[in-house]
Amino acid sequence: MSHPVGRVLAASRAASGRPPVAAWLVGLAVTSVYIGYSATQWHRLESPSWDLGIFTQLAKAYAAPGAPIVPIKGHGFNLLGDHFHPLLVLLGPVYAVFPSAFTLLVVQNLLFGLAVFVVTRVGVRQAGRLAGTCIGVAFGLSWGLQSAVAAQFHEIAFAVPLLALSLESVIDRRLLPAVAWGSLLVFVKEDLGVTVLVLGLVIAWRFRSQAGLWLAAWGALWLVLSVRVILPALNTGGAYDYSDRIDVGRMLADPGLALVSLVSGVAKYETVGLLLLAGGVLFVRSPLALVAVPTLLWRFVSIQEGYWGPDWHYSAVLMPVIFLALVDVLGRSRTSGRKWLRAGSLIAAPAVAVVAVVLLPGQAFADLAKPQTYEQSPRWDAAHRMMDSIPAEASVESGVVLMAYLAPDVEVYWLGNENPAPEYLIVDAEDWSWGPVRPADAVVHAEATYPGSSYELIFDEAGYQLVRKAQ
Repeated sequence: MSHPVGRVLAASRAASGRPPVAAWLVGLAVTSVYIGYSATQWHRLESPSWDLGIFTQLAKAYAAPGAPIVPIKGHGFNLLGDHFHPLLVLLGPVYAVFPSAFTLLVVQNLLFGLAVFVVTRVGVRQAGRLAGTCIGVAFGLSWGLQSAVAAQFHEIAFAVPLLALSLESVIDRRLLPAVAWGSLLVFVKEDLGVTVLVLGLVIAWRFRSQAGLWLAAWGALWLVLSVRVILPALNTGGAYDYSDRIDVGRMLADPGLALVSLVSGVAKYETVGLLLLAGGVLFVRSPLALVAVPTLLWRFVSIQEGYWGPDWHYSAVLMPVIFLALVDVLGRSRTSGRKWLRAGSLIAAPAVAVVAVVLLPGQAFADLAKPQTYEQSPRWDAAHRMMDSIPAEASVESGVVLMAYLAPDVEVYWLGNENPAPEYLIVDAEDWSWGPVRPADAVVHAEATYPGSSYELIFDEAGYQLVRKAQ
């Protein structure tokens, strides 16, 4: 039997060797699909939420450079008081070269593609070329990543490759990279401090090293600092805005009810069922699967039902965990004395690829098979003529749909906030932000919203009305 140090060195040499061709092919192919999907959204003027506009304003502020002041969230609102994501400062230099909200979509897709490359790379090394390729394809087309691409840019874009790189290093028994990559997760979003805590404990157990315990302590430290100190200090309301999403007092007062609530809800069963399907069930045999537990727990104990289901971007951070846990199981099952485990490991990788393909018709990328997906919005030209008529850096109040398109050139306010009287105001008859009742007359709406200000109509076409504040 070889010495443990020799095995670690051999693993390090293998990990640092030339990446398998399959990793490049799968990574590039899936990234192309991501970017293609985002491009169709962009040209259809499809904006599922206000987040792309928000993060575009953040990237613009960092490119200046300056504090991430985001007027969409409120006048003078510092986005570091909303969620703790200082790693997003990396968007600044990229945005400075390519000042567009579409840049953020491409960045997210490249980061997801990097994670696909990493998962395929370690999958091929640990489980063989065919199995590793199948796992890479299944991960790249996984429902969690598809939902995140469709939801457009969120800070978790950085967490997905960081988790992949850290867990790959755990599988390859490279302690320092596992800890280093994992430690950066605390700067992506505050809740990932708990994920880092669990990751540290898994590393401590796998490597029998105190470095894992230090990583766990690092995660706990930043969780407390961000939620209890940094976010309240930078928040305009002096508090952590999401503290009411989890009722800790109620849980402590009635643990039995809290446990029942944890396992109640059809959306939760759907999320867990899809995780088990996507990861071929076998992934639960790996300690690495424990890294997914914190994200599932905070989502399922939350009173916010939108967190429970498989939609939006909330499950993206789970995808590298379950697929790399599966890689970990397959790599170790080759030498297992249990025949059923060896047999199961032979079909697990092809099975998860088949599952990913079977689930496709019900997922976001199914739209790519529809001809209308590639049609530009009939309102595209009118929207851009209207936006081009607004002077640079003017203040504009808008609904969600055009925010991301406006943000690079002007100061955008969201129509649902109490804003200073804007220089320009847009009423979009097809913007879902208004709810069931949309203003028929933009001038009347603007002057009623901002008493004492006079506005004049300067654009009226294709359902768009643009009014300008009188001097």
